[in-house]
Amino acid sequence: MKTKARWIIGGAIIAALVASCSWLVLTDAPAYQFLVRLYVDKRFLKHTLREWGVLAPVIFMGLQALQVIVSPIPGELTGILGGYLFGEWGGLLYSTIGLTVGSVSAFAVGRWLGARYIRKLVSADIWRKMGFIVEAEGAILCFIIFLTPGLPKDVTCYLFGLSPMSFWVFAVVSTLGRFPGTWVLSAQGARTASGDYLQVILLTAIVVAVALPLYYYRHQLVEWLRRAA
Repeated sequence: MKTKARWIIGGAIIAALVASCSWLVLTDAPAYQFLVRLYVDKRFLKHTLREWGVLAPVIFMGLQALQVIVSPIPGELTGILGGYLFGEWGGLLYSTIGLTVGSVSAFAVGRWLGARYIRKLVSADIWRKMGFIVEAEGAILCFIIFLTPGLPKDVTCYLFGLSPMSFWVFAVVSTLGRFPGTWVLSAQGARTASGDYLQVILLTAIVVAVALPLYYYRHQLVEWLRRAA
């Protein structure tokens, strides 16, 4: 009975959200136009955040959390923007908080709604490749997935919600796994803001040298993780 009630409540909430979002998109409402422009026009986002003053970090953290929950939204540019606006360490702090909030929110949604809904949320290809996560509870597995470039980290937050892993273990390990990539993006943004373009190029070259092999062999890595899990 509890499961049925949970599905009814969850379905009602989802239907209301879908109907509201659909209405905003179809009517091209000002709120929808504003949100889209924030993500598309980075100069507008930068100008808007500066206008909001002390609320800018809160808004930025909300945007970072949203780009995890709504996974098709790219997070690399917002990560660089964090360093550009708030400096290397400020951008790292705000991005980390926002990404952690988004990750644990997606985890909680996955755990609340269960596999039946999450299988509809993620693509069949992602479920086929990463579905082994739902039976895993290893912190090392979680850390490797969030550390490796090219893997669908945002979607896997929902899948980890279906796994036996505890909420707090996931929160800590996923944050640690995201940390190196988040720092790199913040550092790139901060050095771009200060005009240290040579450092930006060197940092980018080092990141590419480290990340490219991991990205190239990401499918083999997923297969190895599946066998290990």
